[in-house]
Amino acid sequence: MHRLARAGGTAELLRWLAGRAEGWAGIVGPDGTVLHAAARTAGAMVPDVAGLVAESANALVERGVQAYSVDTGEHTALLFPLGGFPRSVFLPGAFPQGVGDPAAPVLAVVTPRRVAAGLSTLLADVVLPLSLCLQAETLERKRRRVDLAESRGREAVLHLLMTGQLSIAQQVAGALRPRLPDPVRVCVVECSGDGRDEVARVCVDADGGRSWIVRCPVYARHLILIMPAEDAEDAGEKAPEPGAAPTDEAVAARVGDCVVGVSEPVPLADTATGYRQAFHALAVARELPTRHARFGVSPDPALVVGPAGRRWADELLNPLLTHVPRRAQDPGSQELLATATSWLAFSSHATDHLKVHRNTLAARLRFIGDLLGLDLHRLADQAALDLALRVRATPAPACTPEAPSSAPPVPYASGTSTAATAADGLDAILCRPAVRDWAGRQLAPVLGDQRLAPVPGAEETLRTWLRCEGRLGPAAAELGISVPGARKRLTRLETVLQRSLLRPPSARYDLWLALRSRDLAAARQ
Repeated sequence: MHRLARAGGTAELLRWLAGRAEGWAGIVGPDGTVLHAAARTAGAMVPDVAGLVAESANALVERGVQAYSVDTGEHTALLFPLGGFPRSVFLPGAFPQGVGDPAAPVLAVVTPRRVAAGLSTLLADVVLPLSLCLQAETLERKRRRVDLAESRGREAVLHLLMTGQLSIAQQVAGALRPRLPDPVRVCVVECSGDGRDEVARVCVDADGGRSWIVRCPVYARHLILIMPAEDAEDAGEKAPEPGAAPTDEAVAARVGDCVVGVSEPVPLADTATGYRQAFHALAVARELPTRHARFGVSPDPALVVGPAGRRWADELLNPLLTHVPRRAQDPGSQELLATATSWLAFSSHATDHLKVHRNTLAARLRFIGDLLGLDLHRLADQAALDLALRVRATPAPACTPEAPSSAPPVPYASGTSTAATAADGLDAILCRPAVRDWAGRQLAPVLGDQRLAPVPGAEETLRTWLRCEGRLGPAAAELGISVPGARKRLTRLETVLQRSLLRPPSARYDLWLALRSRDLAAARQ
């Protein structure tokens, strides 16, 4: 009995009992509801076993006895109450009246006549291990529900941070530990197989539990850590040992098959930017023997567009920001903004991030495209929308001040379509000197400058891939190479550019903007 209890729990004990009784064994609630059951064979089932057991259980409860038997002529039902259960053990609704009182769950066995010698004694002996198994399994289900609730709560906080809803995220996070740090570094850990739980324990041990750890809702092998940017000791939390390696480096060193990418220090409100940086660093870390990389210094394009870029972004997004749904059940402005942000970051994986069906996502994207006058199948319009959303999420004082420029003012001519206005306005923004400088830094590893030698074939591969809307098959056909060959080229480009290209969040929007800025500058010369 104890061996079966340790190895298989309630289910194995009941199967063993059904075999010994040559009939049926189960656990029933005080109202006769069958909670667990096992039968020796299909032929061993008693006609209307549920009715027989329910009637016997009700009789046992009414009489308040410690054992009860019913003889039907062909079969005998033997019942023993399973005692020793405190009410708090069970989840709400697990048993109709709770346990630890006369209405405890009951072990019921139905055996053919005549009853085998010693069976009643055997059932009395099995009550204790069966009771303990039932308690342990109920507690385990409760623990899993608590773990799931905490995991979903952390995932909700991350979603709020990624969509810029900082105050709500802090309110929701207040009930969980540790508190959200500010400023932060975002770390993405790629684990092997089902090792996320073990890696999460290593992360907690490495930094004393100071990081906010979330299981990525999009990539099943990723853990996301929101770590304090500084090593200052948080109140009530264990600080790292003096001279200890940073958390991200310690995790890469201690877990031999994980890969780690880390962002620059960013304000908590810019968690989405930090996540993109960490994801790009992860693409670089996969090619390094240390399996660890930190994001290189490269400003976000939202920081260099200036006030004119902010006006352009506001104008482009205005139909979406002011949208009022016709029906209460339709998505509102904030939900559509979150959908657009998630889709631009995760592509089709946005269904996992937003917890919506793919048809719902497709319908929302069609509506967003119609609302803004954009074709979201085109990479150019995707890049424009991505830049506008990032500009809107960036605090205004952080934008580069307006500098004298020979670029024409951003046009907002009446009578033109939203898409045409957006394209003309974006081109004017991309002609700003600060944006041209940013574009030069982005493309330097590909085009080469005074410090870097150009990579042969890199520009052609990059331009072709972007011209094919970031699709690998058409790009390979246009380059005249196989799809695996095109993938290898882009993988090498990821290492050169230190950005993720093949998996979202991808740097393709930034690269499209950078190449467009360079081409506009060349056309003006």
